[in-house]
Amino acid sequence: MKDPARKVFVIAIGFVAMLTAGCGQKEPPSVKQTRAIAAENIELRKQVERLSREIEKLKEQHETENNKQEKLLAQCRQDQEAWKKKAQQNIRSQVAPVLDAVVDETAKLREENTKLRAQIEQLQKKGN
Repeated sequence: MKDPARKVFVIAIGFVAMLTAGCGQKEPPSVKQTRAIAAENIELRKQVERLSREIEKLKEQHETENNKQEKLLAQCRQDQEAWKKKAQQNIRSQVAPVLDAVVDETAKLREENTKLRAQIEQLQKKGN
């Protein structure tokens, strides 16, 4: 009979050991969920921080590029004004000799016109 008693005793100890091991500090499902959510929140905060840094970097790049484009635009406008002035000067330099010739020719024609009028008056006086 010792054998069956021993078997019962060993089974009882095993059963108590299993109960003791199974009754450890089990966390309720809400604590597990809370930890999972906390871990997810930490990861999301890291992502938000990383994306914020990336956004700031992109803003800086945009600002730099925008400044470059504004400088190029200002330079183009200056070049445009310089070309306008140069074109006007070229036009003046090309028109000036022609204009001088026209003014001289006009003066000669007026002078000739005056002489011809005087001759017409003399001829009319002689004809009368």
